[in-house]
Amino acid sequence: MRKASVERKTTETQLSVTVDLDGTGAYSVKTGVGFLDHMLEQLARHSLIDISLEARGDLHIDFHHTAEDSGIAIGQAVEKALGDRKGICRYASLDLPMDGTLTRAAIDVSGRPFLVWKVDFTVPKIGDFDTELVREWFQAFAMNAGVTLHVETLYADNNHHIAESCFKALARALREAIEIDPRQKDRIPSTKGTLAG
Repeated sequence: MRKASVERKTTETQLSVTVDLDGTGAYSVKTGVGFLDHMLEQLARHSLIDISLEARGDLHIDFHHTAEDSGIAIGQAVEKALGDRKGICRYASLDLPMDGTLTRAAIDVSGRPFLVWKVDFTVPKIGDFDTELVREWFQAFAMNAGVTLHVETLYADNNHHIAESCFKALARALREAIEIDPRQKDRIPSTKGTLAG
């Protein structure tokens, strides 16, 4: 079973996360940051990864540590649940439309963490959530999940849709990339014989 749990405790945050890569998209997300909860619920629902996340962070300062550390913890849980990555499809890409916004995500579940981020917001905040924290979350996730991830918003008409399309595009690409390919279910999808980085 491709499931994993991670506990992360620092002086700034305390997080507990469990993922099931072969789930149904069920979620229970409680970070204390409403917009972040909404984005992580989208991630679960559209990736079909079950995600349970509870976080307590220093929200009296700002949302930075909670956002970043949730990306770290979810990334670590996904990496742990993938194990040796045997049988996965590995690559996927997707153009995701949301009304007048179009975002592309391309992923290689390679064991080599890297993020290319070509997303621009036109406002500093969505509600009380700093838009710069969207990139912080994606950076933390990519580095800890061990994936190469490219995200680009090609055009947009709404900042909420920019953020949401990024999470949904990641979700759909991740869903496809971590699916087990029945034609190579017992093999590592690499001529190196390993996806350990």
